[in-house]
Amino acid sequence: MLQTTSLPRPDADIPHADGVSNDEFRAALARLAAGVVLVTAHDPEDGPRGEDVGMTATAFMSVSLDPPLVMVSVRNESRMDDVLERQPLWGVSVLSQSQRHIAGRFAMKGRVSDRLLFEDIPYERGAETGAPLVGGALSVLQCRTEQRVTAGDHTLVIGRVLTAANPSAEGGPLLYFRGKYGKLD
Repeated sequence: MLQTTSLPRPDADIPHADGVSNDEFRAALARLAAGVVLVTAHDPEDGPRGEDVGMTATAFMSVSLDPPLVMVSVRNESRMDDVLERQPLWGVSVLSQSQRHIAGRFAMKGRVSDRLLFEDIPYERGAETGAPLVGGALSVLQCRTEQRVTAGDHTLVIGRVLTAANPSAEGGPLLYFRGKYGKLD
């Protein structure tokens, strides 16, 4: 006899698990090492020439090889969420361990403008997306949003990779572990 399990409706409110606090959840997942990327886009609606925006992310992953898809998680109602909701073209720079200062700079909360954050960082503008791609990054991707999925207090942005390049082979990846940036030993 075939046994089926009924799952809750996707739109049903599911309460937070009993016994799991936000602090416990954060502490447990802080032990998962993650690579660090800078997600960027050009916001054409900000000012007469537009403005470049960037966000440090550790929740970034490959989704599919055929077609080539990646996913980044952005906090709902953040500046990057607002921009990526109306601007489907964006870039990703996989940061090297020597680019820790870039990760820290773009991880600051509550900033009004990103204009000064890009000021002394070498970058090229992606030909396909117009997004800033950081010089010295281990790899750079240019993407077009294919799908947005709301997941709790974040939105999962799935993008088709339009171009991929490995401009730098020097150094190892920048990692994030236990709330700190680090490197492979």
